Amino acid sequence: MANAPAAAHALDVLGLIARHGEPVPAAAIARDLGLPRSSVYHLLAVLVERGYVRHLPEERRYGLGLASYELGSAYQRQAPLSRMARGPMDRLVDACGQNAHLAVLHGADVLYVVEQRAPRRPPLVTDVGVRLPAPLTATGLAMLAALPAAQVRALFPDRAALVHRDGRGPTSTTQLRSWLQAVRQRGHAVEDGLVTPGLGSVAVAVLDANDYPVAAVAVTYPQSDVDDEERGRLVHAVRQTAATVASRVGRAR
Repeated sequence: MANAPAAAHALDVLGLIARHGEPVPAAAIARDLGLPRSSVYHLLAVLVERGYVRHLPEERRYGLGLASYELGSAYQRQAPLSRMARGPMDRLVDACGQNAHLAVLHGADVLYVVEQRAPRRPPLVTDVGVRLPAPLTATGLAMLAALPAAQVRALFPDRAALVHRDGRGPTSTTQLRSWLQAVRQRGHAVEDGLVTPGLGSVAVAVLDANDYPVAAVAVTYPQSDVDDEERGRLVHAVRQTAATVASRVGRAR
């Protein structure tokens, strides 16, 4: 197993690049991973040769390559996350009687991978494969709140990176940070009419063994039908479902 440490370091490099919203300098990779620069350059050379990383010489940065995209596409085709989550999501809908969904971060957006609809509930704009700006959604806020602050800054470096929907949404990076701090304090995210007026959502991030948000679970409901007590019940059900999905992706209970 002499090559095991090198393989682990190569995966760490890929993971770090993937978590950033833009290509990363080699010096930053070495600093953040605590590795010698010479080792990082060697790893990057191998990953570039294999197509998992691309070098941008004019910017002196490294981003994900086509092979990483193909690997991610294969993951989506196999759909292991959605397959692992479907049963718990079905039970969530049965328990709360509201529409439920599972989303993952895709850059600065959320991508919906599971949509479970409850009978006689209002139609939603979300569906499997739909993307929405992360700061406008409960699932997006839940996942962003679990990310390192540096990664959030990379995704939203200034107010120009923020998207509004009919004038709704955070108007500055300072306001976004305030929203995310509120999510951390509550332990769940809340979205009130940002995506669809009259509909609200609560969401909890699904964390893996490294505390990284691999997804988020949410339920969406008519705001007029849900008081504070009922919202608390929904949050409890969503939190239980997120914990169940997390255990299936390797996080200890």
